[in-house]
Amino acid sequence: MAQGYSIGKLSAVSGVNLETVRYYERIGLLPAPQRAANGYRCYTDAAARRLRFIRRGRELGFGIEAIRTLLQLADHPELPCGEADQLTLVHLRDVEARIADLEAMRQELIRLSGCDSDRAEHCRLIEALDRDGG
Repeated sequence: MAQGYSIGKLSAVSGVNLETVRYYERIGLLPAPQRAANGYRCYTDAAARRLRFIRRGRELGFGIEAIRTLLQLADHPELPCGEADQLTLVHLRDVEARIADLEAMRQELIRLSGCDSDRAEHCRLIEALDRDGG
């Protein structure tokens, strides 16, 4: 690629929102690009790959600091991958805990649904929300 990508084109090829691209630059996940003669940002294929890496990490639910660590590992493939595996295991435990919480929420909503009252004063959900938590 001789000319490089504009920020709009980079956004399109990476699947990352334009404002998010700027944010990743500000926080240092994406290196500042070269500037064209007109002052516009000029991104490389490497920037597009990096953004896709970040996007996929975010889609898996990894936080910014975890992604920062994973990028460092990706930038230095000679390093051992134990840290990446540890991040994966910690994140997996968090996801499993959220799934358990969501399943408990689902069961409670099932219990509260199907109210046959025609008045809010007897609505299961309203009663459950109004109940004293103590």
